[in-house]
Amino acid sequence: MKRDSKLSGVLHILLHMAELDEPVTSDDLSKIMDTNPVVVRRLMAGLREQDYVRSEKGHGGGWTVACNLEEVTLRDIYEAVGSPSLLAIGNRTDSPGCLVEQSVNAALGQTFDEAEQLLLQRLGEVTLASLNSDCHERLRAKGVSLKAKRNSHGVQR
Repeated sequence: MKRDSKLSGVLHILLHMAELDEPVTSDDLSKIMDTNPVVVRRLMAGLREQDYVRSEKGHGGGWTVACNLEEVTLRDIYEAVGSPSLLAIGNRTDSPGCLVEQSVNAALGQTFDEAEQLLLQRLGEVTLASLNSDCHERLRAKGVSLKAKRNSHGVQR
């Protein structure tokens, strides 16, 4: 089963955007995510609706971060991108006639619900600022500066 990577991708581009002093186009963001600019615009739409990002059209336009990174959690972003499924596993059928499968579903269902609640709780504890800080620590450890040059995706810093 293919995993949904929307949250990971959006967090990736938000951290890149947080380092920029100017708007970045959907085309440039698509290079960061290795996808089509239309996909980026769809993902960013949910963030714009929640006022986490802004977009401006025309020459010199693009996307900018519009929120305080200290106040927005990974759960906020998760919800803004449509709350994709957190678990890649599930019950074989939702309404089985077999009593054995009903027992299996009951046990797994409760476990899945508890796991999702724990994941959502943890996502709610991590802010974009703490994620950004971790990224900066990793870059410093490698001797890399985000502001000084183009990043590995070709987006000007």
